[in-house]
Amino acid sequence: MSASFKESRVTTAFDALAESYSELWSETSRGRDQRTAVWREIDGLFRAGDLVLDLGCGTGDDALHLADLGVKVLGIDSAPKMVEVARDRGVNAFLLAIEDLTSLSGTFSGAISNFGALNCIADLGPVAAQLARLVQPAGPVAICLMGRFCFTDWRHAAKRWSGRTQWRGIKVYYPTSRQILAAFAPWFAFQRQVAIGRGDHQLYLFRRRFEW
Repeated sequence: MSASFKESRVTTAFDALAESYSELWSETSRGRDQRTAVWREIDGLFRAGDLVLDLGCGTGDDALHLADLGVKVLGIDSAPKMVEVARDRGVNAFLLAIEDLTSLSGTFSGAISNFGALNCIADLGPVAAQLARLVQPAGPVAICLMGRFCFTDWRHAAKRWSGRTQWRGIKVYYPTSRQILAAFAPWFAFQRQVAIGRGDHQLYLFRRRFEW
């Protein structure tokens, strides 16, 4: 596997959720439905033997799913306990914040980030630039974030519309579609956008440009 980096140690509020993440999200009907919807869109992007980078891999649900399809996955997450749970499940996961992608080297067939890991990043431009360095030309990148506007989530509508909030001491950002596309445009060609969970999340599919 052509990837090397210095492992960092960052403690986050997500550590407290690691052991119960399945109960709180993955195994709920809402979580299962939304994750299945994402898998339906990304399964055809990768082939057996591909090496995929999973940004904010959490406890490894997406990595394990892709592994069942023969895809090799390297997962990174900033929460030590999330990484620990993922490793215990057999995921090739490492402790690394998405903001520290500069310390990661290698060439990946593509990349994914599911369910809001990128909502913790204020500026997606540097992330896109690093993905352009790591992902091979024409490689797919699939990112799923909580969007600015969701008309089925009235409970959090004000926070979403404001563009940012705080959750357990963590800053959370709600970028618009225009902001996301602008951040990736220099290096990635936009393919399509898919509403997940009636707009609870938005999935964006890109292809790495051959040159820029």
